Amino acid sequence: MTFDIQQNDTKSKARAGVIHTAHGEIATPVFMPVGTQGTVKALHQHELADPVHAPIILGNTYHLYLRPGTDILQQAGGLHKFIHWDRAILTDSGGYQVYSLQGMRKIKEEGVKFQSHIDGSRHFFSPENVVDIQRQIGADIIMAFDECTPYPCDYTYAVKSMQLTHRWLARCVKRFGETDPLYGYEQTFAPIVQGSTYKDLRIESAEFVAAMECEMNAIGGLSVGEPHEDMYAMTEIVCNILPEDKPRYLMGVGLPENILESIARGIDMFDCVLPTRNARHGILYTSRGVIHIKNAKWETDFTAIDPESNAETSRKHTLAYLRHLFKVGEILALQIASIQNLTFFTQLVREAREAILQDNYAEWMQQKLRIITTRL
Repeated sequence: MTFDIQQNDTKSKARAGVIHTAHGEIATPVFMPVGTQGTVKALHQHELADPVHAPIILGNTYHLYLRPGTDILQQAGGLHKFIHWDRAILTDSGGYQVYSLQGMRKIKEEGVKFQSHIDGSRHFFSPENVVDIQRQIGADIIMAFDECTPYPCDYTYAVKSMQLTHRWLARCVKRFGETDPLYGYEQTFAPIVQGSTYKDLRIESAEFVAAMECEMNAIGGLSVGEPHEDMYAMTEIVCNILPEDKPRYLMGVGLPENILESIARGIDMFDCVLPTRNARHGILYTSRGVIHIKNAKWETDFTAIDPESNAETSRKHTLAYLRHLFKVGEILALQIASIQNLTFFTQLVREAREAILQDNYAEWMQQKLRIITTRL
């Protein structure tokens, strides 16, 4: 994987670049739709290609390891072939999912023992076998196994957790170097900065990660309930330390305003389940603002869902029709809403990229924030 920076915004730390992978180019900034179990909920792959225009999607090691299992994925020739997706894939290592299994897991130096949320069966993840599993899945970008701390987090625990993550990272890097890709194309390994919302820990962790000299770097442990101001502060601190010539990935951050503010601080890559999850609950992100489609005010609104969307379904179907689909429980409601939200998110970062290329990102962002945070 290589990364070319094409333009830096002079009034912020935003930058526009291109990541080159074995499965195509990724123009940055980029938002990655989350396909946790080999599918982005309610969307077909051809819809991810157009109108969403996603150059990369995200899968999850924990879920794919449990179902369908790495034996089946290997027999299929890797996740790309299994799901018929010829663009890039990133796999989250499963650290966050293990973190969320509180009461069903035990963290030790060797790794994490956990019970499946599906059937209670017992499993073990270590830095080494998580690298092996991601080799078997075949993602273009694979993530380090880390511990994600909750918010709020006691300082003493945050220190111990960060140090454990660093020791695990060293083991991941060693394992990655000892193994080869399985499907005839190169894979990229990315470490993760931790440290909760403590400035000194974030600095220490960012310096440790930077010293690994990997092809890209990630920031984890944010968007877990902390105030947005803390998220921005930690992001800015870390971006000032991570290498400028490597992509920076802010994990799990998904509100449109969070994305734009983080781009201004030097972030290149984002992912979040929020667009599709909120879509299934009737919350739409549009070029005019946020719409709660189940509200009665849309019952007789026969204007387009979003006349400025790249998605034909959003330009041709009306708000009244979509509300009707939700009210009667039609599956089509989830599909139309999910396409709208993901198209909005990918359009948003493409517009951000254009603003960076024109060197007016800071001004564009302020104008855009006023619109996208409006509740209609």
